[in-house]
Order: sequence, then C-alpha cells, then structure tokens
Amino acid sequence: MIAPDGVQIGILETKKAIILGNQLGLDVVQVSPEGNPPVARLMNYGKFKYEQSQKAKESRKKQTKISVKELKLTPKIRPNDFSIKLDKAKKFIENGDKVKLTMWFRGREAEHPELGQRVLDKFGEEMKDMSTIDVVSNNDGKSITMVLLPLSKNKKKKK
Repeated sequence: MIAPDGVQIGILETKKAIILGNQLGLDVVQVSPEGNPPVARLMNYGKFKYEQSQKAKESRKKQTKISVKELKLTPKIRPNDFSIKLDKAKKFIENGDKVKLTMWFRGREAEHPELGQRVLDKFGEEMKDMSTIDVVSNNDGKSITMVLLPLSKNKKKKK
C-alpha cells in the first residue's frame, strides 16, 4: 500500500486498505495487480482522471496538424492559370501544409504524359526555394501526382 504522498505504508489486507481509504476519503486503486503482493495506492481517483484528461488536452493543443491540400492541373494549362495555382501552393506551403499536385489527362492527352511531367517539373522548380518534392508517382493512366513538403525552419535559415 502506498500513501497519497508517495510513502509506503506496508502490506495491508484488502478490507483494511478499503477501511483506511474510507476514513481518509480516498479511493484504493491497484497500481500493479500482477505484483506479489499486488501494489495499491490511496488517491482521489476522480481528481487523477481529471488531471490526466487535462494533460492529454494540453498535449493535443501543442501538436501541429499537417493537412494535405490538392491542386489539379492539366498539361495545357495557361501561364496565368499556372501562376494562380503556384500562388495558392505557396500559401499552402507557408501555412505548413503539404501540397498534392494532380496532373489530369483528358482524352488523347494521356498519350503524351511527358507534357504533363514537364508542367509538374516546372512547378517543382518554381517551388524549390520553399518546399521539397516528397513523392512523384508514375503515370497511372489518367493522372500523375506529386507531393510537395514544406521545408523545415532550420533549412530556411541556412539558405
């Protein structure tokens, strides 16, 4: 048996431990049931559970959530449309999001995937100062995908 302040009380029978817990207004909680003898602790279990949930909530607040934003392109994209997509991708990368570029081929465009690959390569070249290319998929019929990751803050400072 362990007291609320962490001091060992000693070996107690279950009934005596429950009586002691009732006298102190605390709960008897088994910490290590597989031990010989099993280890129990006197504590306010409700308060313990509340503190655990508060710690979990704090750790969730500190997590960074990275979402994936998708932009769809075609091989025949006009320069103005390309620059608009580029600006959107830069905003997403600045916010710390991944950017998934999907090159869609319509009809006979699928016969020349190298045209779409050139557009994706140009996009990657324009974004190289603020992102890195994570994944480039092979031509899977009607589309090619490329994923851009934001550069870490350390890499930005070095350049």
